[in-house]
Amino acid sequence: MSEEFRHIVRIMGTDIDGSLRVPFGIRKIRGVGIRLGNAVTRAAGIDPDKRVGFLSDQEIQRLEGVIQDPTAVGIPGWMVNRQRDPATGKDLNLTRSDLALAMKQDIEQQIKMKSWRGIRHSLGLKVRGQRTRTTARKSAAVGVSKKQILAAKRKEE
Repeated sequence: MSEEFRHIVRIMGTDIDGSLRVPFGIRKIRGVGIRLGNAVTRAAGIDPDKRVGFLSDQEIQRLEGVIQDPTAVGIPGWMVNRQRDPATGKDLNLTRSDLALAMKQDIEQQIKMKSWRGIRHSLGLKVRGQRTRTTARKSAAVGVSKKQILAAKRKEE
């Protein structure tokens, strides 16, 4: 290893611990999971067992290029996090603030067109079919109140 070890490496605006292996290190970037991390590492031509702290500047640039456009280097479209983007029709992999913004816009669009999911989002309820009878309550517990318990104890005495 000609490069010296760096304890913190900045990749795509995210500080990554240099002691992690490359696929696990780039997983710290929002929008990159472990499967995409493995695929990106192999597509960039970097040894997956290499530590992030030993990456050269050229290798970091290759990684960033592959993360920004993974389908251009042969990573399949089903691995990216935004398949068939409504605006462009392409398979994209969004990261960091772009991912958060796209999710927010999708939810706003669903609310605007008053789809079932949009209505659930607007009411602050569960969206994916979970139970709501006993869970997801925002106020105090529903059931027997303290006054009723105290009244029952007084009657017993």
